[in-house]
Amino acid sequence: MSQRSLHLQAPDATVLRARLDRAKQAAAGTGLLIAPGSDLRYLIGQAGGSFERLTTLVIPADGNPALVVPKLEAPGFGDVPMDDLGIDLITWVDGDDPYALAAARLGGPERIAVSDFTPALHVLALRDAMPGVAQVLAGPIVRELRMRKDAAEIAALREAGAAIDRVHARVGEWLRAGRTEAEVGADIAAAIVEEGHERADFVIVGSGPNGSSPHHDVSDRVIEAGDVVVVDIGGPIAAGYNSDSTRTYSVGEPRDSDVPATYAVLQEAQQAAVDAVRPGVSAESIDRAAREVITAAGLGELFIHRTGHGIGLDVHEEPYIVSGNELILEPGMAFSVEPGIYQEGRWGARIEDIVVVTDTGVESFNQRPHTLMAV
Repeated sequence: MSQRSLHLQAPDATVLRARLDRAKQAAAGTGLLIAPGSDLRYLIGQAGGSFERLTTLVIPADGNPALVVPKLEAPGFGDVPMDDLGIDLITWVDGDDPYALAAARLGGPERIAVSDFTPALHVLALRDAMPGVAQVLAGPIVRELRMRKDAAEIAALREAGAAIDRVHARVGEWLRAGRTEAEVGADIAAAIVEEGHERADFVIVGSGPNGSSPHHDVSDRVIEAGDVVVVDIGGPIAAGYNSDSTRTYSVGEPRDSDVPATYAVLQEAQQAAVDAVRPGVSAESIDRAAREVITAAGLGELFIHRTGHGIGLDVHEEPYIVSGNELILEPGMAFSVEPGIYQEGRWGARIEDIVVVTDTGVESFNQRPHTLMAV
């Protein structure tokens, strides 16, 4: 019988209020406009939805924040403890000007920071409502809060990692010669939900030559004996935090003679990168640790993407583990470590774990073996 994860409770009002206060402090006099999405969920516990009618959390430099929301959408925020968070609810109906409402609440700042993924129709309308007010992205402000996970967030990521491990442990039930990638992917997607996720956000089953495309999805290709198969899967648990884990499988003995030696290089590179994670080192140094191993083996040109990305309420968020990112790692930063080697038109392989920086080193949220697993 599949194990269902325990649903974690949403952050309580004390945690959310502290996040709102930190956001205002980080903004340093800049008004914040937070659109529906993961930033909004981080701050008030509810993501909402973005439509043609404006919904935005307004955090002025002075005064209480306010949620400007269409009256017909307001019931969707009924679980948000507005009073405890010190948030005023401002509703509007068709015919009102919500941009003027948001502008009035901001109180005439010289600059506003707008959520990175705010629809252009709202960005431009806000600009018209506040002529002469500079607009910047809110991402650099909010990411400073979200990059460092607290204990509850780490617990949620740990739960998500265990749930996706349970799915990888079952891949042998479905992955076999004669089935299509799409058929295998459908079974995996169902298992992702069975094992404790709210949904499957992505399922990559890259068999044979398709495995050499890092972001391959699934296709009608029939899996063959001897194929190397990349399986990259993940999704959110009820608390909103995501899993993301890749393992590489072999359908029987690998067809290509270079697979064992090349895969051994990949294992060494991934382990070197994980071993390099600790407080006080740069994000780019983790990328370099993996890349140096692969390059020394003469395979550097076959590693064609960054080593990792942050993860939390979004599958991809700060910090990015990539050359040129001099960010110094701190406890609570969580990200993937996922080097890959891709033989174009032949086969590919990737190993991916989610890790978190601890006070003394690193913890991995994924415990499945890194070996090339034969099914």
